[in-house]
Amino acid sequence: MIREYCTINRGTAATGKTSVGQRCFLMSYVHLAHDCVIGNDVIVANAVQMAGHVTIEDRAIISGLVPIHQFVRIGTFSFVGGGSRVNQDVPPYTKAVGNPVHLYGLNSVGLQRAGFSPEVKLALKRAYRLLFNSDMTVGQGIAKARAELPQIPEVENFLKFIEGSQRGVMV
Repeated sequence: MIREYCTINRGTAATGKTSVGQRCFLMSYVHLAHDCVIGNDVIVANAVQMAGHVTIEDRAIISGLVPIHQFVRIGTFSFVGGGSRVNQDVPPYTKAVGNPVHLYGLNSVGLQRAGFSPEVKLALKRAYRLLFNSDMTVGQGIAKARAELPQIPEVENFLKFIEGSQRGVMV
């Protein structure tokens, strides 16, 4: 569903397309610049402004009045609070709020509503703590998470997203 006054720019020669997935909800005054990729089941609230080459993965929720810097990635099942200025990648399964934006733990409400098992939620919580609530570097946290945590696809997705970040991940 695309509401009133949304703008969706077509792709440039860089990628050739801008795409919006299935069952998305783009509320009024949303702007998708060129070469943006929006996954499935994404909710984007009023007046969110995306610069070029933004990627929002499946099931993410972006609250209103959020500007998103070019080349930023927002991970699956993540939540971005209203009025937050997003200039770095938001890891999957997390919530990010503020200006400047900061991570505030896992998107526990979204994970619960989506039916994630307690084991998956616990493993994600442990991975989050290793990376963002410890004295280790992000690289050390990733290595320790891979060594100590159960091999769960969601945890691996979380770790790969952070490893693949070009703009950096906020803390």
